[in-house]
Amino acid sequence: MQKIQMVDLVSQHEKISAEIQEAINQVIQEASFINGPAVKEFAGELGEWLGGAHVVPCANGTDALQVALMALELEPGDEVILPVFTFIATAEVVSLLGLVPVFVDVDPDTFNMPVEAVENAITSRTRAIIPVHLFGQCVEMHRLVPLAKKYNLRIVEDTAQALGSRCTNHTGKMQFAGTHGDIACTSFFPSKNLGCLGDGGAIFTTKPHLSEISKVIVNHGSHKKYFHERVGVNSRLDTLQAAVLRIKLKHLKAYNQLRQEAANYYDQALASISGIKIPFRSPYSEHIFHQYTLRVENERTRDSLREHLNVARIPNMIYYPVPLHLQQAYAHRGYEEGTFPVAESLAKCVLSLPIHTELSQAQLAYITQHIKSFF
Repeated sequence: MQKIQMVDLVSQHEKISAEIQEAINQVIQEASFINGPAVKEFAGELGEWLGGAHVVPCANGTDALQVALMALELEPGDEVILPVFTFIATAEVVSLLGLVPVFVDVDPDTFNMPVEAVENAITSRTRAIIPVHLFGQCVEMHRLVPLAKKYNLRIVEDTAQALGSRCTNHTGKMQFAGTHGDIACTSFFPSKNLGCLGDGGAIFTTKPHLSEISKVIVNHGSHKKYFHERVGVNSRLDTLQAAVLRIKLKHLKAYNQLRQEAANYYDQALASISGIKIPFRSPYSEHIFHQYTLRVENERTRDSLREHLNVARIPNMIYYPVPLHLQQAYAHRGYEEGTFPVAESLAKCVLSLPIHTELSQAQLAYITQHIKSFF
């Protein structure tokens, strides 16, 4: 049996290596390394794939979130509501822009922030909400969108882990993550469901004026060289990465399906084990399993299970070991343990298993057998 990887990019790339090499060679032959044709082509293809969104490629997912917030022209001191159980980038960009991150606890089943928690956190200074579609499953956008309209708030969807997932909109129809709110961001970090060979990201929106503002911001605040309309940033998706992403986008639907198939295997093998809970699948969202995350009964058992898997050479990860409010970066906010009990509990009991497009039946059997033997 081949060595098990948390994410097996080597095997994935081997299957499309000829296509990728041809695309890279074309960029090199054209010497179109900055804003070459592949960047515009990828933007158009991803927008069409998403059902008609306007896509603005950029250098990475964190930049994408920053640009999306800048495009909304929020003012320093404005409050932005976001989940406390997520990667630090969601909060740090808010802070860097002089905005105030307002943390809310998450749902113990979906790991996403509940609409009720969002509404309870709204104040007269709230201007925006960042729903993070964590681990590949969407926030309840059919409820969040009407709430945002009720309070005249903007929505910035963080789809870094859910590109290609669909969820129910406020009319009851299925719609891609990132196309429900005002504007969205995503990451093409190599381990993402759609990943490039380095850093990359994109802003996308169904609102043309926000797309135009984002295009200006990523290019030093300029439409025309040396003429700057606003303060912007320098954030470009490398042409080589765009060329690779054009190839991988053709396979994204299949990649997501392969992850779902692996998750189905895990579900069937692990559902009956006392002491763990398999991932919850919301009736309002397609889960595309950027991560397959178990909840173990307690921290001691979780850590013992990790040791058991490590001995068997089965990769595993904890996403995320420390909620945002307990990070040293936010110590000045004065949060204490117990402020967000669900997130704190999850940090002590979650464990993510290998999930990617190349998992074989033998590998899945090996992983699940070792988990069963532990319990």
